[in-house]
Amino acid sequence: MPANHTYRIAVLPGDGTGPEVVREGLKVLDAVARKAGIRYDLHHYDLGGERYQKTGDILPDSVLEELRGFDAIYLGAIGHPDVAPGILEKGLLLRLRFELDQYINLRPVKLYPGVDCPLKDKGPADIDFVVVRENTEGLYSGMGGFQYKGTPHEVSTQIHITTRFGAERAIRYAFDLTRKRNRMKQLHLVGKTNVLTFVHDTWWRAFNEVGAADYPDIKREYAHVDATCMWFVKNPEWFDVIVVENMFGDIITDLGAMIQGGMGIAAGGNINPEGVSMFEPIGGSAPKYTGQDVICPLAAIGAVQMLLEHLGEADAAARVENAIVKALESGKIKSLSAGRMGMGTAAAGDLVAALV
Repeated sequence: MPANHTYRIAVLPGDGTGPEVVREGLKVLDAVARKAGIRYDLHHYDLGGERYQKTGDILPDSVLEELRGFDAIYLGAIGHPDVAPGILEKGLLLRLRFELDQYINLRPVKLYPGVDCPLKDKGPADIDFVVVRENTEGLYSGMGGFQYKGTPHEVSTQIHITTRFGAERAIRYAFDLTRKRNRMKQLHLVGKTNVLTFVHDTWWRAFNEVGAADYPDIKREYAHVDATCMWFVKNPEWFDVIVVENMFGDIITDLGAMIQGGMGIAAGGNINPEGVSMFEPIGGSAPKYTGQDVICPLAAIGAVQMLLEHLGEADAAARVENAIVKALESGKIKSLSAGRMGMGTAAAGDLVAALV
């Protein structure tokens, strides 16, 4: 970007503890922007459960069109205890992913020094991989329905949609990322080819055809999803980059969050390489902790680091990650669990901001 470019960032603080952790992420963004000479404008949107309850609006078409024009979106959390499950998730989160064609869900799984790991004898050198989850197809595409609902003969269907186009663009993104990381130069395809023989045959052929033709320098590996869950626990050091379809990716990334220390440190991105992308902590709105200043903000700060890296501000992103590491190594943050940090949400944000 030109030196005088001003990034336009949409901020969706969302529900529950979302606004609290977003506040700390923006505090760190301000600190690093001043250090690195980055200019940005923030535009806040009140999308979420509170707005839905007051107005019935989830994601107005006019707001969606505005969001297309931003350089990035920063999301806190979506989920309200007084709104039925599925309404906000489908109407806001999934609609944003589908309408903005954020076809990659990117989840780094990295254990930082000073973070307790639940795996015996595993440390930061063992847990450092990235999951590339296809984000717009699979069972989450919304195709399906009911027949004879409410009767003893009720039938419900949820259809798994895989296109060669959708699988291949996720696979190519994953190969490119593996090459860029230049770590083990190894890409795992995760699926269930022995049972889900149609959709995962498409993934299998695309993976091997693309890899053989365009990425001969990248080692290709395959693992069933159930075996992957076992190996995340037993041998996480085996993994460099993983590419996976939507639902399986949703499942294994939560397991990945646990082995990197928990939801308090886990950040993710919903990526459209050609459009606007959205970055968020993955832990949810945690409504029971709202307003108590006890939730860990490091995942939200990690989302800022991912956002900066995506915008091409590599030095600023590295500053944020180094500040997170220094904060963890300081011993001042006792735990990543809510209420156990040894300091409040705002104090933890202050600590990271001061270390940028």
